[in-house]
Amino acid sequence: MQGWPPMTEDDPLESDGGAYEREYADLGATTQEAMEIAETSMDIVRQFVPDETLADRIRQKSVHSMGDIEFQHLLEFTGGDDLGADEDAPVRAGARAVLEAANVVTDITMAQVGITGRGHDCEKHKAIGHGSELANETGMTRTAAGVLELDKRGVYDGAIATVGNAPTAAFALADCIENGTRPAVVVATPVGFVKAEESRGRIREVSESYDVPAITNVGRRGGSGLAAALTNELIHVATDVRAGDLELERTADERSADEVKK
Repeated sequence: MQGWPPMTEDDPLESDGGAYEREYADLGATTQEAMEIAETSMDIVRQFVPDETLADRIRQKSVHSMGDIEFQHLLEFTGGDDLGADEDAPVRAGARAVLEAANVVTDITMAQVGITGRGHDCEKHKAIGHGSELANETGMTRTAAGVLELDKRGVYDGAIATVGNAPTAAFALADCIENGTRPAVVVATPVGFVKAEESRGRIREVSESYDVPAITNVGRRGGSGLAAALTNELIHVATDVRAGDLELERTADERSADEVKK
């Protein structure tokens, strides 16, 4: 596998006191103006969203992505890892998967394209475009058929499974989990009026039953942009871990307690 390009002293993620050094390093921003916009945006978000736990980082990114302060209250964190089932568990699991260069698997092209190619060695896959024969034979949606086809190939095991658009893809992924597939983490924010909310509820159900870490939201809203943004924040967390700025082996309660001491 070809590694991602090494950072240089001119890179905004690694600059040591240079013009591009920022507290918040957006992996999609590569110029001084872009970095300033990203930092200012996140400074505004942090006025309204806590900044104590890893889950808070996901909440911040959701608000940043949706342009809605109240969206932070719509996120759900389920499942657990070896440290427990606290709300940070899906973020820890996702960051570890990034560090291990796991697959990132989306439902459609829009979500795949929205996930940064920087800061990781993960291979990006999408369900759409696979399983055409199954879709034609059964009449199921192409995304659901694509999920089932990729699952047969083992693509979802240990992967970051991101569903941003298709409720049927989320339902299919939930069935795969029920049948033994174990993604490292699921990010599911399918959007719409028909079965979107129910599909996310189904993901939460299997997440809790089989201890598969998952990040979802409640309500009708969501979408590929949100799913990509939350997945990008998992990559950002992994980048901070790699740089030595963050450690994963602490729970949300431990992080919150540290903030109280400060």
